[in-house]
Amino acid sequence: VMNIILGLSNFIKFIEFIVEVKIMRNFEKVSKVKEAFIPQRKTKKSAGYDFFAPWGGVTLNPGQSILFKTGIKCQMNDDEVLYIHIRSSLGIKYNLQLTNGTGIIDADYYNNPDNEGEILIDITNRGNAPYTFRKGDHIAQGIFHRYHTVDTEDVDNLPERVGGVGSTGK
Repeated sequence: VMNIILGLSNFIKFIEFIVEVKIMRNFEKVSKVKEAFIPQRKTKKSAGYDFFAPWGGVTLNPGQSILFKTGIKCQMNDDEVLYIHIRSSLGIKYNLQLTNGTGIIDADYYNNPDNEGEILIDITNRGNAPYTFRKGDHIAQGIFHRYHTVDTEDVDNLPERVGGVGSTGK
C-alpha cells in the first residue's frame, strides 16, 4: 500500500510539473491613479515592454535623480520576475541610468499593502548635460524572466511579503 501511495504521489508531482498552472501576465493601473500608460512592446520580437514617463516638463541635471511613480502594477506567475532596465537609447546617448542598476519586481510585490505593487523607476543623470523628460517618453523597459530556486530550500518556512519597496530586507 505504501508503495502505491508513493507511486501515486510521484505521479501527481509529475503531472503538476507537466501541466503547470499559469496565471495571466498582466499590467494594470494602480487604483489611486486616474491616468497611466500601460507598458507596451513595440515590435513582434521585442523582449521588453516599454514604460513611459507619467508626467513631464522636468529637467534632470547632471548628478540628479528622479523617481517616477508609474501608476502601473504587474501580475505574473510565482516563478517569474520582471526586470526593469533603462532604455538603451537613454543610457547610450544621454548617460542616464537606473539608480539601482536593474529593477527587480517579484511576483509577490503585486498588490502589496504598502503601495499596491506600483512600479517605481528611479533614474540618475550620470552625464554632463541636462535631460528633460516629456509626458509619455519611453523611460525604461521591463523584461519577464522565469527563475529557478535550489531544491534544498525549505520554502514552507519563508515568510510572505507584507510590504512594498525594501520590505523583504527589513
